[in-house]
Amino acid sequence: EADGLVDPESGRRLHTAIRYGLTQALLDAVAHVRKKLMVEVIAEEYGLKPLTAPVPIFTQSGDERYLNADKMILKGVDALPHGLFNNVETKVGRQGEKLLAYVDWLKQRIGTLKPRADYRPVIHLDLYGTLGMAFQEDPGAITAYLTRLEQAVAPYPLRVEDPVVMGDKPSQLKLMANLTQRLAAQGSRVTLVADEWCNNLDDIKDFVLTKAAAMIQVKTPDLGGLNNTIEAVLFCKEHGIAPYLGGSCNETDRSARICAHIALATGPAVIMAKPGMGVDEGLMIINNEMSRILAIRENTGREAEVVSVSR
Repeated sequence: EADGLVDPESGRRLHTAIRYGLTQALLDAVAHVRKKLMVEVIAEEYGLKPLTAPVPIFTQSGDERYLNADKMILKGVDALPHGLFNNVETKVGRQGEKLLAYVDWLKQRIGTLKPRADYRPVIHLDLYGTLGMAFQEDPGAITAYLTRLEQAVAPYPLRVEDPVVMGDKPSQLKLMANLTQRLAAQGSRVTLVADEWCNNLDDIKDFVLTKAAAMIQVKTPDLGGLNNTIEAVLFCKEHGIAPYLGGSCNETDRSARICAHIALATGPAVIMAKPGMGVDEGLMIINNEMSRILAIRENTGREAEVVSVSR
């Protein structure tokens, strides 16, 4: 198993990035030898049936949260805009007023530019812990603000990634679980997304089992071997938590395309468009790869194949 390989000279486990790249190469090699698509190799290994429709795509705006939001809306992306809301003073506001103003603009912009009458994207905001900073980690105040935010974006569904970032994992688990419970008790449908302190497979299992969030970002480069990414997505699904197949804007086009194969094999709730934060490049790479996989499988009759389990 490549994810457990060690450096023969030092005896240390290989660096996470090396394991990430090495397992990509091994998966590709096995697919070539077996004359199969990578999605099919994954499905056979884990006893899965590949999807016959694309996974919803989430795009990132970076700091160009106005211009890039227009691109996202016109292209009809499934979830937007990320927003890079990583500063209280300049982007969120001490009382959250700047963020509220932004989502009001975004909602109006969707209404103006929407590419079709039934276009209803998910509003996904990455807050980098700024609500915790603005409201002094007070769960009551944060919950009240999240409720206001939900009302402001209605009728569009709302996902909020990392509203708080605490100084250690136990504190993060506790506060995120508290917020999740408070929102549910109020009948809110806001989906909290966990990212910080949720980096490897063990972390993901901890967040899932404590129900600290309704959605978990499976940050592919952080997990090392692709086997960990696959198992993280499947673990989330087995326990009723939505997996978000994420990653980094600093990845390669190759890792992004391989993640499209993982997505169609495992069925996460959403996949990040990557690399880059310019919208077009990541969206096209992920969308085109999923379209290519689905077209090949449909036109060769492989959709109807029975999946076997090889382990």
